[in-house]
Amino acid sequence: MTRPPIDRMLGIGAAVGLLAPPLLTVVLDRLPAADARAYVFLYLGIVVSLGLLAGFIPALIAAAMSSVLADYFFVPPINSLSLANPSDLVYLVIFFATAGAVGGVAAQRRHSSLAERALTRTLREANVELERLYREQAGAARTAVRLAQIQQQVSALRDADRIRRELLQNVSHELRTPLASILTGATVLLARTDVSPAVHDGLAGIVTQSRRLDRLVGDMLDLARIEGHALELRLEPTDVAAAAEAAAERLRTTRPERRVNVVIEPGWVEAVADWDRLGQVFDNLLANADRYAPAGTPIEIDVAPGVRGTVVTRVIDHGPGVPNDLRDRIFERFVRDEQSSSDGTGLGLSIVSGIIEAHAGRVWLDDPEPGGGAVLAFTLPAAPAEPAESPEAATVA
Repeated sequence: MTRPPIDRMLGIGAAVGLLAPPLLTVVLDRLPAADARAYVFLYLGIVVSLGLLAGFIPALIAAAMSSVLADYFFVPPINSLSLANPSDLVYLVIFFATAGAVGGVAAQRRHSSLAERALTRTLREANVELERLYREQAGAARTAVRLAQIQQQVSALRDADRIRRELLQNVSHELRTPLASILTGATVLLARTDVSPAVHDGLAGIVTQSRRLDRLVGDMLDLARIEGHALELRLEPTDVAAAAEAAAERLRTTRPERRVNVVIEPGWVEAVADWDRLGQVFDNLLANADRYAPAGTPIEIDVAPGVRGTVVTRVIDHGPGVPNDLRDRIFERFVRDEQSSSDGTGLGLSIVSGIIEAHAGRVWLDDPEPGGGAVLAFTLPAAPAEPAESPEAATVA
């Protein structure tokens, strides 16, 4: 263990107190004879110096050594500790007392100086610590202010998003009633045979645009439910292949000229899904493919067992594909190819993404097939496979 600096200084001072007076005596003994009283100030200088530098004990040691050496070498009788004159005894006592007192005063001065330096160092360290604490408190205060501001912003954004969803739902609900009336009335008038061709064409346009607007309102309602985490799902084992076939048949009904090929890979392709929402996913994907695929080209649906208990579905068209600047945003709201002449709203793929994610699945834009075209793929959790019927059970049955 390292000894404290004060202990080291005391030891050094004691050693100097023992050695310095003898060394001074050796020097003085070589000088011409003089009155011993003239040497007292030299010895006293050693005592004072030790008192200032090392403390009272080294100064006292030096005073004792100086008294003994001065008596032995410079006070008659020389080379003897006896005194010829009683006044010399008084002189030595006074010298020792004076040296001790001076050494004590010097030691006290040193102690006070050390205390002052220690106090100064403590105050400096305290100031540094106070500055650090002040900076930390100021930083903490700024952080608290920023957190409060961020919380206010988050709260304002949350309220704004809630108001937007509620407004969207209310407006969509309010639009559906008059839209239904317009669509019903226009469809009834369109079925009449006594209208002129010009009126017939006008009614056909009203019906077409009303249906488009109705689809837009429905998509906005679905998107509001998805973003508000209010999408209701009836999850049950669902045959994905059957859902794909049903969606393909619906597209063939509305678009007889479009060929849709459904390929079912061998394996278990039942998933835990909502039949109606899965049909909506297929309808949106097929509508998107039909919108961008050239006339006369087929749309392909590939359903296959996936890895880690999933069912993978790919919808493939042979159109121009997705532009590079849209590949990362294809499933965002209102994203559409502006160079296309299609009348899509840009909500279909966003709804597909929301529905698949609500099923704990994943949707992505896959690498294009040879020859171009877009490949939109999604996965769904596979339903537990039913155990195969044993031969014994079949025999009993």
